[in-house]
Amino acid sequence: MEPKEQRFRFRRKEESGTTSGLCDNYLQANMITLPKEYAFDFLLFCIRNPRSCPLIDVIENGHVRPQVADADVRTDLPKYRIYKKGKLDGEVLDIVKEWSDDLVTFLIGCSFTFEKALVHAGIRLLHQEQNRVVPMFKTTIPCKKVGIFDGNMVVSMRALTESEIDKAIKITSRFETSHGAPIHIGDPAEIGIADIFKPDYGESINFDIKERIPVFWACGVTPQNVCLNAKPELMISHAPGHMLITDKLEEIN
Repeated sequence: MEPKEQRFRFRRKEESGTTSGLCDNYLQANMITLPKEYAFDFLLFCIRNPRSCPLIDVIENGHVRPQVADADVRTDLPKYRIYKKGKLDGEVLDIVKEWSDDLVTFLIGCSFTFEKALVHAGIRLLHQEQNRVVPMFKTTIPCKKVGIFDGNMVVSMRALTESEIDKAIKITSRFETSHGAPIHIGDPAEIGIADIFKPDYGESINFDIKERIPVFWACGVTPQNVCLNAKPELMISHAPGHMLITDKLEEIN
């Protein structure tokens, strides 16, 4: 399905599931929307933390259409989250009622973009096979602070066989706007993850830890985690695993 058609299905609320595996070859984006008063500091936060927050578009206040898609960011993602003063206030299928012309929207690269390349290379992605949202975890890896935006990195995890890891590193390192190469491989405790089968976001996947090794990529859910500390009056984001599918073909460096 072409991106525009898929977005219309979300807009019409015909689908609301994860976007992993949808619209091969097109960039997918995490979304963060904030009141204008927070926008400059958040822009600097993204610039100083490019592995977690690779910016692909910024939509100025009063506008809802990005440069990277013929889309409306209020309706064309499958699911959104609303945070008020650092607390989750609700999960909705559109944000029309919450919208105001004071809001600035940031689109941040997503690791879903490189998944087709992994599958094409023969690497199994268990979350797709099990029809689950990729597991994501809070870590003890600090981000660079800017203003009120301070906190630790969130990572997404894919469990790979030992023979798949070098291939996955080589492939994903080419996708700089989609988080690039893994930031950690192996023991999750080394980056502060207590239980690999209890993710903070997404869903747990089934695998044998004797046969597969956890591989972790920086994740665009990081700003949601950081905003829990920052406590802005309002933040709207994609629901983890439910991205904006853009009209822009993936960038491979």
